[in-house]
Amino acid sequence: MLENIRSAYNVGSVFRTADAFLLEGIYLTGYTCTPPHKEIKKTALGAEESVDWKHFINATEAINELKKNGFKVYAIEQALNSHRLQLVNFSKEEKIAVILVMKLQVLSKAL
Repeated sequence: MLENIRSAYNVGSVFRTADAFLLEGIYLTGYTCTPPHKEIKKTALGAEESVDWKHFINATEAINELKKNGFKVYAIEQALNSHRLQLVNFSKEEKIAVILVMKLQVLSKAL
């Protein structure tokens, strides 16, 4: 899930990464731009057409849908006292969703 990501180039890069890792899809929320978009297309290299995506007005709606569908939701940010992602032990059976966000404090109530 991408929450309020300003750069369409970054959005395109996430589409390309999602395609490479065969992720189920991407949720785009807030002012994050959506396909079709020329900057997304430039960096996604076609992945915006092969990766499922859905746009939500706000992150809370997206998080609620993810939880309803059995996903455990994690948010990623670089901050003091955060946990290193590579040290988190995810279960192979666990469905996870990862949020890339500009300001985590806005989402804390939804998580």
